[in-house]
Amino acid sequence: MKTTCLILLTFLVHFYAISQNRYDVVIDEIMADPAPQVGLPDNEWIELKNITTLPINLQDWHIGDAAGQSGAFPDFILQPDSFVIVCTNSALTAMSVFGAAISVTSFPSLDNNGDQLFLRDANGNIIHAVSYSSTWYQNVLKKDGGWTLEMIDTKSPCAGISNWKASINPQGGTPGTKNSVDVINSDQTPPKLKNVYTIDSVTIVAVFDEPLDSLEGARAGNYSIDGGLSISGATTLAPLFNSVQLKLNNPLLANTVYTLTVINVIDCSSNKIGSSNNAKLGLPVEASASGIVINEILFNPKAGGYDYVEFYNNSNKIFDASKLFAANRNTGGDISSIERIFSIPYYIFPGDYFVITENVASLEMNYLVKNPDAAFELSSLPSYPDDEGDVILLNGQGNVVDEVKYSKDWQFKLIDNAEGISLERIDPAGRSQDKTNWHSAASTAGYGTPTYKNSQYRQTQIINATIDITPKIFSPDNDGHDDVTTIQYKITEPGYVANITIFDSQGRPVRYLVKNGTLGLNGLWNWDGLDEKGNKLAIETYIIYTEIFNLQGKKQHFKNTVVLARKLN
Repeated sequence: MKTTCLILLTFLVHFYAISQNRYDVVIDEIMADPAPQVGLPDNEWIELKNITTLPINLQDWHIGDAAGQSGAFPDFILQPDSFVIVCTNSALTAMSVFGAAISVTSFPSLDNNGDQLFLRDANGNIIHAVSYSSTWYQNVLKKDGGWTLEMIDTKSPCAGISNWKASINPQGGTPGTKNSVDVINSDQTPPKLKNVYTIDSVTIVAVFDEPLDSLEGARAGNYSIDGGLSISGATTLAPLFNSVQLKLNNPLLANTVYTLTVINVIDCSSNKIGSSNNAKLGLPVEASASGIVINEILFNPKAGGYDYVEFYNNSNKIFDASKLFAANRNTGGDISSIERIFSIPYYIFPGDYFVITENVASLEMNYLVKNPDAAFELSSLPSYPDDEGDVILLNGQGNVVDEVKYSKDWQFKLIDNAEGISLERIDPAGRSQDKTNWHSAASTAGYGTPTYKNSQYRQTQIINATIDITPKIFSPDNDGHDDVTTIQYKITEPGYVANITIFDSQGRPVRYLVKNGTLGLNGLWNWDGLDEKGNKLAIETYIIYTEIFNLQGKKQHFKNTVVLARKLN
């Protein structure tokens, strides 16, 4: 009888050691940035916790991130309500001092600013996944290193930033033991639909702010789209389960904005989606000049504050923020310090504003941020000096979409101290480099309007004028054929003045063709392909920027392209 009981007990222990569900084991502590040391060894590691009442064998499990996964875990029984530290072999001795520890080959390198971690069982199933960032520390000092990120309540494994914070243990973390921030922190917040992006014209991905119950997420009937389209299939995407891929019965149309609506989906705490259940979508295109404009610049923040730049979609097109880059110019005038604005697809629709900064929490503390989802935090912003500098927006091809060479002299002259006061663009359709098109943000708006319409916004009255370029490809080689390109204008009333500046493909002015030229009702100018000093210009595409205005404030801008070519010898 004793032998039978022992066999049965051994069987049950073995059974429970290999059978588990999602969230039975959770990643509950992360040491991503061990330096400067506070009190723990200078090693990266994670801690796992068994939140069930049964032992679980971790043999052949894996820990991984976006770059790959580790080697298999050794044979290790993680007891109920117990912890184990997972690290590299070189760190094992030092970390074993604090509690149970195992080492794995190819332990993922934990990025200081954020990473996506997943825990996979021996059958390849995702048991838990975390996408942390430096904001999760919720502590400016501790996010700079030496402190761990600790989960607050392991019974709420999907809650994200609201369930994580920096350790408060004096040694910097609690490897192998209960977290120092451990309290009941029940997740009662319903999931929210954040945004939607397209894979192709019949495949879209809905992104939520937290992991979903994967079965409810995969029900096609929980999703609807306007414009006569319907959903034929849904798949909840691992490892985070916060995204759902949807298949459409018919393709999306270009230059059309649709709305996706979601019902009934729940998170892993069974909270059902509420009113934040719809988002726009469409097919994006490559951003081009004047499509997105630099709309607001804070280059001289308050002490302890951070720069920010706001952009505005001034077109009827859809753009993808993950294919846009912020930059500046170095002392040699070359484009420098290029930073991708967003790491994953995020669409900018007509009339949308979005902001980049190094610290969203600081932005929200100092200014009214009406749309927090449109504030993107970059680990490093290009340098924008307090006196003057260049703000540049590039598209995915590296072409300049917009550029502003700002100066502190553009601030309102009666302001004694411009710290913390942003420069706002007055007219999105106005010229970027026209200092009269910029003004200090109003005091009544808190000296800045990130993510919404500028306090100084004013549309310039548009005039009825046309500009035509002929030919659009010319070859200034003095052979009597297309040696010049002609810029023809027509206006409907007298009293206007024109400026024409020619820019190269990098956005640099190469010729000031017309300065304050008075206009008749029609006329023309010729460009011979030479720069301001009379030198031949390189073969490439140039932008002819024409500004027409009068003394009553009416103004219109035109951007035309022309190709300078030459015959090959």
